[in-house]
Amino acid sequence: MNIPNDLKYTKDHEWIKIEGDTGIVGITDFAQSELGEIVYVEVDTVGDELEKDEVFGTVEAVKTTSDLFIPVSGEILEFNPELDEDDGDNPGAINEDPYGKGWIVKIKITSPEQVNELLDSEAYEKLIS
Repeated sequence: MNIPNDLKYTKDHEWIKIEGDTGIVGITDFAQSELGEIVYVEVDTVGDELEKDEVFGTVEAVKTTSDLFIPVSGEILEFNPELDEDDGDNPGAINEDPYGKGWIVKIKITSPEQVNELLDSEAYEKLIS
């Protein structure tokens, strides 16, 4: 199971990569493997300011649909065009590369102190094992 050390994780299996006051958010390798083949990703919150743990979208797999929870408070800046059915329409990028081309949204972080409440790679590994 791939769990990069440079990311922070939620108990709901989202990850966030911090770049200054911006965060890149996706779902973990564990989450995509549990969901199976991802067929659709919906994010209609671009431009919205959300509080930590609010739903920012959904991911639909062949067998189930799951809510996506924002790891820290912030404004949704961008939805990955590769996943958007209006642009790239390749939701399978999450299965292929969940920490790279399968990222889901970029956010402007409004409460950076919340990052300290997230799990590091070691704590996340314990959670899923």
